Amino acid sequence: MGEVQELQLHTTDVQEPSSPKDVTVVHSSPSLPTKGWKWWVLVGLNITFLVSGQSIGNLLGRFYFDKGGNSIWMATLVQSAGFPILLLPLLVFPSRPFRSTKSPSIPTLAFIYIFLGLLIAGDNTLYSYGLLYLPVSTYSIICATQLGFNVIFSYFLNSQKFTHLILNSVVLLTLSATLLAAHSESSPSGVSSRKYALGIVFTVAASATYSLILSLIQLSFQKVIKDESFSIVFRMQFYSSFVTSSACVVGLFASGEWRSLKGEMERFETGKVSYVMTLVWTALGWQLCSIGTFGLIFQVSSLFTNVIGTLALPVVPILAVIFFEDKMDGVKVMALLMALWGFASYIYQNYLDDYRSKRGSDICSENPIKPE
Repeated sequence: MGEVQELQLHTTDVQEPSSPKDVTVVHSSPSLPTKGWKWWVLVGLNITFLVSGQSIGNLLGRFYFDKGGNSIWMATLVQSAGFPILLLPLLVFPSRPFRSTKSPSIPTLAFIYIFLGLLIAGDNTLYSYGLLYLPVSTYSIICATQLGFNVIFSYFLNSQKFTHLILNSVVLLTLSATLLAAHSESSPSGVSSRKYALGIVFTVAASATYSLILSLIQLSFQKVIKDESFSIVFRMQFYSSFVTSSACVVGLFASGEWRSLKGEMERFETGKVSYVMTLVWTALGWQLCSIGTFGLIFQVSSLFTNVIGTLALPVVPILAVIFFEDKMDGVKVMALLMALWGFASYIYQNYLDDYRSKRGSDICSENPIKPE
């Protein structure tokens, strides 16, 4: 019996087989796998959570600072403080035994949750400073650089392949942020030009850290936890958010900002009830975004999750122009278009990979491998 050659996985063009045994199958690493309708419903639901939660969190976070809020630690705390609502899905998706033969130990899981929680706390703090010093539209467009950073981290941590289109996406998104950095505009509440520049630096750093977190979460799912049940998504989010919130509470008391919260609530322009509801809905919005984020990483990949987050970014500047009367001048529009162009480059790469994958599948179906 002749030796049957192994199917080779490539992202290059499909080669015509010289014999039924000589077949090259194209595999698309960044493209979405073929799944059933239930899988697509979950993906669509997580996309909705991410887009809506991110928009609500950013807009209400800007509203908090515009109407008299000035506590960085409170603004950071609300980004993770909504984790108790995860108790409901934890009851719906109860814990199951790990399916891997080598399930992670409790100390290993504890290390993952604590490390991710502390890293998220630092990242949320950077985002809070960025949102304090920048208009919502500028802040959101700079956040588009997170996709470029994620490509780099995914390459080293998640074996993501580089292509010229993905590289084009990275360059365009980076130039978009650089264009905004060189463009002077009036910052919120009379913020100085120095703080405006710091806001850009903090937001870029936060975007890079966020991308690293996404890749580390995917790495944890794939290499350490190796659990296919959806309950692990809520468990990881719950425990890491608990650590993040705990760190923010410590920062709130250590900095002494807790003493000014009562006066801050009393001086809030739209009233005490509005102050409390702003914090509550901000917390719920960010937790909704986190559910979508963890869910998409678990179901697809960190890079796809960041693509959806980048796609959601143009929504925020549009809403900011409507609700906060932010200026959408020519430079900002150009930066926004460059960010969208970078996103389109990534989507086109997915299209090409999916097309090559289908072509390879057609070749396999037309030339099935049969042992001699």
